[in-house]
Amino acid sequence: MNYVKPTIPAIDGCQDSVLLNDWHVVGFSEDVMPGALVLVTLLERDLVAWRDANGALHVWEDLCIHRGARLSKGSIQNDRVICPYHGWNYDGAGQCVLIPAAPTEPPMKKAKALVHHVQERYGFIWVCIGVPARGVPAFPEWDDQSYKKVSCGPYKFRSGYRAVENFIDPSHFPFVHAGVNGVLDSPDPITAYEVQESEDGLASTEVRVTQPYGDPREVPVIAFYAYKCLRPLVAYFKKRVIIADPARQSEGSENDRFCTFLTAQLVDEVTSIVRISCAMNFSPSPSDADVRRRQDLVYAQDSAIVDTQRPERIPVDLRQELHHRSDLMGQKYRSWLKTQGVTYGTH
Repeated sequence: MNYVKPTIPAIDGCQDSVLLNDWHVVGFSEDVMPGALVLVTLLERDLVAWRDANGALHVWEDLCIHRGARLSKGSIQNDRVICPYHGWNYDGAGQCVLIPAAPTEPPMKKAKALVHHVQERYGFIWVCIGVPARGVPAFPEWDDQSYKKVSCGPYKFRSGYRAVENFIDPSHFPFVHAGVNGVLDSPDPITAYEVQESEDGLASTEVRVTQPYGDPREVPVIAFYAYKCLRPLVAYFKKRVIIADPARQSEGSENDRFCTFLTAQLVDEVTSIVRISCAMNFSPSPSDADVRRRQDLVYAQDSAIVDTQRPERIPVDLRQELHHRSDLMGQKYRSWLKTQGVTYGTH
């Protein structure tokens, strides 16, 4: 990967180029409606998001260059952001175009808001506060019309990395999600699997588990998970599902898949927000409400345990915790974070 030195000034908090120059999800597209100034926090930086009359999205530093007032406390008028303190007007490019105290005087060229890179993909708002070193990670099912997509969350976790590690860990299913994603009295042995590293991140071979209600159809399935870590805070799985009861297997198909694309927004080192998009291609499709009801349950069960883990900043030195071969994806993830140069929020 070609990392680029960020153009933003050094501040306290995150200084990792790999994070500053990456794309991060800070909300769902519908979170920012026309006419509203929305405050979001990423890596301890307060940002303001807003849309112009054409629906184009903007994300800026939540800061007026004049006296440092929060632009999120201002207003939007005629596609301009108005500072709440002295009324400076900023256009869509972030340039100050009017200083009310000197209305006939052209504003200084340096009178600009700090504008960040932003784009919308997969129903998410993606922001880069440095210089993007690569594009937004791929979610292949998003553009496949045979898949129904449902956005779920947000879900609050403490460590975003521990949330990702939990997402790629199938051995917790029988205990944290008993009766849903696993069987408490008969936990699945996790057979050996492999993890490969490439320019696109980490990818595992399939892991087989038994799930009493393994997808929103609420039918027992045998599930085969293939995981990916696409970025330090973006992960994905594609789950192949086979209906477990032979008498009901005609209700499914060997092509049935359930996929999840997970993102974690680091608010700070020990506060994060997880958002997911689910994609499924089986029939009959569950309703959006059914999908969200099940995901809300699963992620509440996850956060209730994950948020108790100590230290809150995940150890990337593998000697600091004990690992088993069934944790291979998690081990690789921690080592990968270290080699990527991630120090913010790690231990």
